[in-house]
Amino acid sequence: MSRAPRAQGARRSWGTDDSATPVLHVDMDAFFASVELLEHPELRGRPLIVGGQDGRGVVSAASYEARAYGVNSAMPMARAHRLCPQAVVLPVRHGHYGAVSARVMEVLAEVTPLLEQVSIDEAFLDVSGARRRMGTPVQVATWIRSQIRQRVGVPASVGVAATKFVAKLASSHAKPDGLLLVPAHATQDFLDVLPVGAMWGVGERTAAALERWGITDVRTLAATDVRTLERILGQAAAHHLADLSHGIDPRPVTTSRQEKSVGTETTFFDNLTDHEQARLVLLDQCHQCAARLRARALRSRVVVLKARGADFVTVTRSRTLPASTDLARDVWQTVSALFEALPVPPGGYRLLGVRLEGLERGEDGIQLSLDEDPRRGAPERAADAVRRRWGPGSLAPASLLGTGRRPPPGR
Repeated sequence: MSRAPRAQGARRSWGTDDSATPVLHVDMDAFFASVELLEHPELRGRPLIVGGQDGRGVVSAASYEARAYGVNSAMPMARAHRLCPQAVVLPVRHGHYGAVSARVMEVLAEVTPLLEQVSIDEAFLDVSGARRRMGTPVQVATWIRSQIRQRVGVPASVGVAATKFVAKLASSHAKPDGLLLVPAHATQDFLDVLPVGAMWGVGERTAAALERWGITDVRTLAATDVRTLERILGQAAAHHLADLSHGIDPRPVTTSRQEKSVGTETTFFDNLTDHEQARLVLLDQCHQCAARLRARALRSRVVVLKARGADFVTVTRSRTLPASTDLARDVWQTVSALFEALPVPPGGYRLLGVRLEGLERGEDGIQLSLDEDPRRGAPERAADAVRRRWGPGSLAPASLLGTGRRPPPGR
């Protein structure tokens, strides 16, 4: 059950010295739900779920009132209904959330050009250059939260720390609607009390491997010799976690990130054993990835299929295309062939995913085939236009409509 919300503007700190904490992580609280409340203020204080309709799909966002009943993002809608039958359910509106996100980023851009947006609802800022104009990092964070609330109308939590990793952890502990400072000198004290699962790169399997060696919190992790960690996790993961456990994160805030891949994957709540259902999932993922390529004016030359069985064995297969593409029909042709060549794992599939790599931009001078028909992509580009106007659910491949065989829910 989630924590009860603190009063707006609440601030916590592991100390008072923020002179060496120039990194801010701004994280919007239950962003989709908060945006919906702007148009539905009568729902404030009531459990609100943003997600699939008619019990289908998964939860995209849940208000803190809904979270108090155990509802969380990525949960199947059917289960969310059982946990909180009185919740109000609203459909997902990605375009609207993107517009509100742009307004939030405009506020952040007034602080510093060293702004790194990492998703629709979170960003890092390096405010070292804004101190003379705006004050200490905590004063900057307070101004940001106030301006987002006044000008956009949604709450934001902010973590202030010396590194990106610790700032992100601080913002998550400041939720909901709070501010948390972790001074540089208090970084180790802050990290020591956290479970190892709070570390970037520690999933269920890594946490279980560490627990078998009695390593369940960051204090113990930091005190463990790196050679022991290498025996448990391998060299790369061992050094990565050893650094993080001591608050070492040399990554700077970067203002632009070159996209290296576009992908999506689904982890199923119940292992998927139906072969045709698995193909539907992959077909849907191919269309999602291709649409994202077209929206970014990108094309891909490498198609990657990822599959994880019920035994947690993960297999990836890739194929380089003879020519780059941004069309789902080309991606699906390759993914389908890769999938049919895979051995069926005992117990079915736990995860399926599609990733497109080898990205090229139009301005880079993409070499097209001499016999390529420019009309090949017309149907998919027309579908893009329809979805932009009428919403993402307004049009889909015939294989995914009217058959009663929809892609199964996942997270």
